[in-house]
Formats: sequence, C-alpha cells, structure tokens
Amino acid sequence: MPAMARIASTVLGRKVFLLFVGLLLFSSANLYAQEDQFASKELFAWSRLPELPEPIGVGGACAGISGDALIVAGGAHFREPFLDGGEKIWTDSVYVLERGPGGAYTWQHGFHLDKPLGYAVSVTWGDEAICVGGGDAHEHYNAVVSLRWNGDVLEQRELPALLMPVAFASGALAGNTIYIAGGLRAPTDSVATNHFWALDLSNADPHWQELESWPGPARYNAIAASSDDAFYLFSGVQLEPDGQGGHTRRYLIDAYRYQPGQGWERLADLPYPVTAAPSPAVAYGPSHLLILGGDDGSAVDRVQEPGDEHPGFRRDILAYHTITDTWAFMGTMPMGHVTIPMVRWGEDVVIPSGETRPGIRSSAVYRAIPMPTKGRFGIGNSIVLGAYFLILIGMGLYFSRREKSDVDYFLARGRIPWWAAGISIFGTQLSAITFMAIPAKAYATDWVYILGQATIVLIAPVIIYLYLPFFRRLRVTTAYEYLEKRFNVVVRLFGSLAFILLQLGRMGVVIFLPAIALSAVTGFDMYVAILLMGVLSTFYTALGGIEGVIWSDVLQVVVLLGGALLSLVIMVSSLDGGVMGMIATAAAHGKFHTFTWTWDYTTTAVWVVLGGYLLSNLIPYTADQTVVQRYLTTEHEKQAARSIWTNALLTIPAGLIFFGLGTALFVFYREHAASLEPALQTDAIFPLFIMQQLPVGVAGLLIAGIFAAAMSSLDSSMNSVAMAIVTDFYRRFTPGSTEKGRLRLARWLTVALGMLATTVGLLMATFEIKSLFDLFLELLGLFGGSLAGLFALGIFTRRAHGTGALIGAISSALVLYLVSAFTPVHFFLYAGIGILTCFAVGYLASGLLSSDQPKLHGLTIYTINSQEDAT
Repeated sequence: MPAMARIASTVLGRKVFLLFVGLLLFSSANLYAQEDQFASKELFAWSRLPELPEPIGVGGACAGISGDALIVAGGAHFREPFLDGGEKIWTDSVYVLERGPGGAYTWQHGFHLDKPLGYAVSVTWGDEAICVGGGDAHEHYNAVVSLRWNGDVLEQRELPALLMPVAFASGALAGNTIYIAGGLRAPTDSVATNHFWALDLSNADPHWQELESWPGPARYNAIAASSDDAFYLFSGVQLEPDGQGGHTRRYLIDAYRYQPGQGWERLADLPYPVTAAPSPAVAYGPSHLLILGGDDGSAVDRVQEPGDEHPGFRRDILAYHTITDTWAFMGTMPMGHVTIPMVRWGEDVVIPSGETRPGIRSSAVYRAIPMPTKGRFGIGNSIVLGAYFLILIGMGLYFSRREKSDVDYFLARGRIPWWAAGISIFGTQLSAITFMAIPAKAYATDWVYILGQATIVLIAPVIIYLYLPFFRRLRVTTAYEYLEKRFNVVVRLFGSLAFILLQLGRMGVVIFLPAIALSAVTGFDMYVAILLMGVLSTFYTALGGIEGVIWSDVLQVVVLLGGALLSLVIMVSSLDGGVMGMIATAAAHGKFHTFTWTWDYTTTAVWVVLGGYLLSNLIPYTADQTVVQRYLTTEHEKQAARSIWTNALLTIPAGLIFFGLGTALFVFYREHAASLEPALQTDAIFPLFIMQQLPVGVAGLLIAGIFAAAMSSLDSSMNSVAMAIVTDFYRRFTPGSTEKGRLRLARWLTVALGMLATTVGLLMATFEIKSLFDLFLELLGLFGGSLAGLFALGIFTRRAHGTGALIGAISSALVLYLVSAFTPVHFFLYAGIGILTCFAVGYLASGLLSSDQPKLHGLTIYTINSQEDAT
C-alpha cells in the first residue's frame, strides 16, 4: 500500500520501525530452523544435594518438607550384604536438611522417632511431614505421625490412627485429603489388602473413612499420585499363594483414578510395571504425572546375584497425560532408586536415598529442577511475523490521513461498510484468549460450552429491535450518553467510569495472557512479546483511530479463521482413519458430550449454560462501548443491524471450527502423546500444534494472527476508553472544546492508555491463572452485570429514575460479590444475577423513592420520528 513506502520517510514511522526491528531481532537472536522445534525432552536438570548422614543409606524412609527443610525419617537397610546373611535393620533416626543463605545445605541429626519404622506412606500437608502406617521386622502399625521442624526442634504429634495396621501401602494428598490404598497388614502376609481409606485434614474433627475399593486386584508397592483433587493408583505387586505355603508375585500394569463423588475409573494400562518407584508420582505442568524409574519385575529371578552384577532398576521417566489418557517416555534419570518417597521441595523434586539394587541402599540425595519449555520460532516464521506487523503499521499510517476530528477518530463518520463492522464486532469479541482457550477447553473437556455460541444468534434480534434504535436515533456518541438522556448525568458518569475501569483491567489481561503461551511455544521472551503487542497496537490505534482498528480486525479475523480451518484440515488428515477415525475416538471418550441434564446450579447444566450465556451476551452487546461503538460507524441503522447479524452468523461456523479443533487436538495427541510438552499450560495446546505441525511461514502467519488478536482486543479497548473519557467527561464538561482539540486529546489518551496496558501486562508476568477462558467469562459476569442492568432498566421501564437506577447498580455489585464469595453458584450465572438484581432493585427503589421525572421515558424512543444521521 502507498503508506508503506512512506514509513522510512516519516520521523514517527522511522522510530517505530527501528523499535519494532530491534525488539524482533532481540527476541529472534537464538531462533533456529523449524525442524529443531522442541527437539529436547529434558524435563529436569539433575543435581545432588549433600548425602544422607546415614552412610549406607536407607530404603522405605518417610520424607516430607517442614519449615523449608527436608525431613527424612526412619527406613531400613542392611549392615552387611543380605546375600551373606546380613540382617535387615529398621531405624528410628530422623535427619533434617536445612537450606541456608547462599544455597548452602546442612544436615541436622540426633533426632528419633518413637520407634523404628519403615515403608510408611509419606505426605506433606502445609508445614507438616506426615508418616502414615509403616512397620518393622515384627509387625506393621496403624499410627499416623506428624513431624514439624521449627528451626531447632523436631516436633511430633499423633494424628488419627488408620483403621488397621498397614505397610508398603501407596498414598497421596489430594486437596486436603490423604488417600491410602492397599499394602500389607503384617510382615507375614501372603495376600495384599485392597482397602482404600481417606482422611480429610481440613475437618475440625478428622477421622479415617473407608471408601469403595478400586475395581482391580489387591496390591502393595503401588504408585500413587494426585491431580485436581483426584487420586491415581498405578501398577503395584499382587501377592498370590503358591499352594506350598509361600506366595508368588504378579507385577501389575493397570491404572485407576478416583474422583470424589464419582468413584473409580479404569485408565489406560502402563507399558510396563513400575512397582516401588519413588512415590507419589510428580505432578508436572497442568496435566502430566511423571513416574521416575521403578521395578518392572524383569530381574525378579536375579535377586540373588551379587549387587554389581544385578542390572538394577529402571531409569526411564514415564509420563501419564490426564487429559488424553496416554503414556509416553519422557527421558531418563541418572539413577534408579526405588522404595523411597519422592518429595516436592518448592518447584524442585527430591529423591532422598533409596534402594539401587536388591539389598543395596544409596546415601545419595538427588534433586530434579523442572526445565522450562523453550520453543524455537525459526527465521522463516520471523520474517512472516515481521511482514504482518509492518502491514499493521502501514494501516495506521494510511488511515491517519483521514482523521480530521474526534468524530472521524471515534466513529469514522459512518464510512465503515456493514460487513466490515460486523467482522470487527466478531474480531473484538474473538480475543487471543478466546482463540486459544476455546480449543483448549474442548480438548480438555467436551462440547458443553458450544451451547453458548447459539445464544448470540438468539440475542441478535433483541439487540437490533430493542437496543439499536436508542443508540442510533438519539445520535449518541457513546452508549453512556443514553444513560444521561434517560436518567441523569450521575448515572451516565457511573456507567462510563465502570466501563473504563473494566477495560483498564481487561487490557492488562488480554496482552499478558497470550504472551505466556506464545513465549513458551515460540521462544520469544515474554516481556518482549508484551512490548511488541503494546507498542504496535498503541501506534496504529493512535494514528488510525477506529478505522485502523476495524480494518485490522478484518485482517485478523480472516487470518485466524482461515488458519484455524487449515489447522483442522491438516490435523484430521494426519489422524488414523481420518474424519471417521477422529469421530469414533472422540465419541468413545465422551468428547462430544454437549447436554448435561440436571437442575444443579453449580455445574454446566443445559439451563445454566444457555441462560448464563444468554444474559452474559447482554453485557458486551448492550453496555460495552467497544461493541456499541461499531453500531455507530455505519451509515444507516439498517446497515448497523446487518453488522450485528454478520457477527451473530459468524459465531456458528467459528464455534464449530474451534470446538472441532479442540476435539481433533485431543485425538491427535492421543496418537502422538510423546509430542506433548508437559510444562506447557493447557491453554497453549493449539499454539503448540501450530509450531510443531504447520509448515514454516504458515505457522508464522497464524502466530502473527494470535499476536494480532491480542492487539485487536487491546486497540478496541484503547480507542473506546479514550472515546469515553473525551466524550463523557471532557466534552461533557468543556462545552467550548473544538474538534481538533478533542482529536489531539484522543490521540494522547490512546498513547497513555497503551503505555498503561503494556506496563500492567509486564507487571502481571508473575501471576498464575489456571484457565484463560473461565477467568475471562468470570470477570465479565462479575463486573459487567450491573452495567447491562442499567441499560435494561432504562429501556424496558418508564418508572425507573436516576436515584433508583444507581441503587440498583450498587446493589447488583454487592449481591454479585456475596454470591461469588459465599455460594457455589456456577460463574456462568453471575451475569444474569447481576443484571436481574440491578433491574429488580432499581425498579423497586424507583417506586419507593420520589424523583424528578426523567428526561426521556424508556419506551418513548419508538415515537421519535426523525431522519437518522449516522454522524
């Protein structure tokens, strides 16, 4: 385009160009070719901590963290080689490893348990290391002991005892509940137990409960794990009488998951047994459980061989993916320790001592430091990304020539075609958060959320016939001008200020969250990614105004929908069985589940999703200036109506594409489980596929589109907030202001807002947010309900007045806070509760309180008979 050629000749253009190139080159300094993407699967950096003071080490110790110190208690070992008749010794010694300043570690010792103890279950809860059960050579115990290190003294206290003695059991802490499964009730047992117990430590009077057992053989030395309050049970050894007074061992490969309220579920079998591996398994990233080593039983007949001839135990890292129900190899570790707990010390994983070969212990203490995922974007993709960004800069420069007044800057003087306005509405709602999170939600769960997409079509006639006339025929510039015409200036300022504050919070989120995923899969420095999005969107928005914003939205939607469709085609074509194979696999795992028939208001029941989404959509389409502003950029009201229909109808195919993508991602990574990156958040699964599987250039274009989607949400917020400040505050209270003065103020405000959003995004880099999509909807419902309620109150009632409306809005915010803080109501219903509370309380308060008659009755708009003028 002609403006591109003028970039270098423009002082501002040169500065932005140089800044852009510098940021891109800095971020690309260590980028390599596409085929090297994610080549390394090193999940941990291994190191050794000071050795256990017990020179020959222990097996079956209890271990945990207290006071930022590692506690290792009890266990057993052989003073002489057991092949030479060495006696197995149980110990009561307790060792404490303190982490001092400068990374120095020091063992403290001289502490003892009440009795020698080994092969108990170990868990860490808060500041306590808890040992459950265990035994010695003569008997097993039901005692549960808590160990706490206060920096000087080792404190011990008794917790409620198990329902029976047990050792060699498996257990883990899920939430605040300790689960214990299986084990041996006595040293002489020839059959393991299948008992399953739970102790809720958050209960004021905790006591053990016996729960339904897993639907498989009894076992001991199994591996436990927990994730999202669910308990997992893997592998183990089944004891069977041999008919001659002894027993035989059967090494198991089955796996199970227990979820409170849902019971047990059989999972995919392990590829090989992993009995006695360090337990509990490591929860790595959002959805992986890692089993480190273990005894696969392959050398069970070689137990009597001398230690240096025995092959030892496995050193493989085996990963279970909780979403796709698959197993994959994820590298190796430097040793093969078994019969020892695995302890989480901050972010690190510690394996303190353990058994290396039958009868042989090690005093070595290993620490595993999780390694962050580092993707590589590649030069080809960087070139595509740079070209895309330059186009956006050029668009800003091109449209800057047409902005002569604040009407041009904010409303484009009605020059926008209806189809472009409709695509822009769709693009504004389709943020990078949504683009990544909807496929991720379908990938991780099912299609329940797709019901919400249909509600936009249902709400479109309501917007067109009941709301749009007020915004168009009253010739408002911002939506909140209507609130003054209907109520009073105080309500207008309240509504505008609420919108501004909501958008200020939203801008930081929409620039920060995509940067997390994009930096992980592309190798871009996260801070550089935030700066790129913030600087570029501020530049073209400040220059191009709403026209630059809308046309960049159009480009973004074309790239994102086209790229999503291309990704879906590539993905499905690579699956075993193609489309039909994908459908069969997804259906077998319940991925197409859409309707949850229940009256439970705490879950995604059909009525919760449909009703919640229906009322939630009233917020952006009736009370959000970023959307309402698009209604005012077309020439006539009929064209504005067409733009609303364009947006609504786009949601149907887009929803099918995005949810189809999520389902295809689930099937794809079931077939390619080893390609998953455990450290990545679930919301980054689609960008991961883009970088792994799409051709060079295409991947760069789609990643550029995700950047642009984030910038599209940001630029819309910047322009609309600037518009609200200029129109609802500056122009309202400065009647002598000029168009050029307001235009100048608008541009400076846009720059300031862009700088603020970028700064907030950088500051948010230390926060962790579990689900982008859920968080976004929760914020929308919690803070936007009262605003939409004000518009509904003004449009659908005659009685309501300004004082009553404000009381309704404040009551709505208070009720929403109480509901969110003290009830289990699903957050989908927050918006509806907020809107209905504002409407009902505002209406009743208006009837009880006297007030001056409002300037404009809500329903009298339809009596207005004037020629509409978009400008």
